[in-house]
Amino acid sequence: MLEDSNTFQEMITQPQALAASLKAVEEQSQDLLDLWGQGYEYVIFTGCGSTFYLSLAAAFVFQKLNHVIAAGIPGGELFLSSHLFSPPKPTQRILLVAVSRSGATTETVRVVEAFKATNVGSVITITCEPMSPLNKLGDIKIAIPEASEQSVVQTRSFVAMQMATLAMAALLAGQTKLLDQFHEVPDLTASLLEEQGGSMKKLGGDLSLDRIYFLGSGLRYGLACEGSLKMKEMTLTHTEPFHFLDFRHGPKSMITDSTLVIGLQSSERPEFENDVLVEAQGHGGRVLSLGEVSPSTRYENSVVFNSGLDPVVHSLLYLGPLQLLALARAQAKGLNPDKPHNLDAVVKLDNLRAT
Repeated sequence: MLEDSNTFQEMITQPQALAASLKAVEEQSQDLLDLWGQGYEYVIFTGCGSTFYLSLAAAFVFQKLNHVIAAGIPGGELFLSSHLFSPPKPTQRILLVAVSRSGATTETVRVVEAFKATNVGSVITITCEPMSPLNKLGDIKIAIPEASEQSVVQTRSFVAMQMATLAMAALLAGQTKLLDQFHEVPDLTASLLEEQGGSMKKLGGDLSLDRIYFLGSGLRYGLACEGSLKMKEMTLTHTEPFHFLDFRHGPKSMITDSTLVIGLQSSERPEFENDVLVEAQGHGGRVLSLGEVSPSTRYENSVVFNSGLDPVVHSLLYLGPLQLLALARAQAKGLNPDKPHNLDAVVKLDNLRAT
């Protein structure tokens, strides 16, 4: 049964993990401010798999709030192309934020080791394992053991580490009112998971759908990538993520009446995103929209947050329903979400050495 899986239990305990994550950032607020005060004009977020997608969202928010260049780059790419450590200007110092649930992912650990050897900046590590190799390398270490998981697939760990990156961005930007809003997220997440359980189970159980596309723009693109990855990992379904407006430029040719298009909608420019979803619906696809307010077009499936929070803060609410959707589809297909095909919880590579 779905409720008996570790994956489900970890999903429904997200509120506690979110609260613990926010506390972990707040406890180190002065150290973070002191470090940021040293002057950094280029920030790299890095991770592998889910935490790379988290890095994309985090970099977008960090650049927006702090007005510095920020990038999300896969750990493997940084390992293979060390020139990516080079700042835009030779005099600039880099802040590297390395994110890993286990803190033992080989690419991420090796990248941090190589980065520290260059002496071009500082490192903040974000993990769920305080005793991990990665956590020991950080100049500032943010550990969230309450978000640690037994499952291979990341659920509560993702949103907890996402919380840490967003709260850190708001803190360093001096956005105290924004930082206060994060305290509302755990309770809102609990309510959303309870409210959406039935509808996500119904939609996830519809096996007439054979392909699923996730659309998101801005900080939501990284979340769309993560939603797509959850569906791949748990259900072995053909899924792909796209930026909203780019979906028209070729990918929409794949829409059939067995397609589900999932839109992670913004509060800023929803009319353009609605147009894309309406067009997808017109081509025979089914639509699931998620966002802060009710979409201007009625879709068969919609998740509305009604949180009243800033878009940066309510971005933490998208993943819970999508995780429930993937879990329900796994159950409908007779798959064990705790044992995804071909996957391990941590990727460790014995032959990966810096040169």
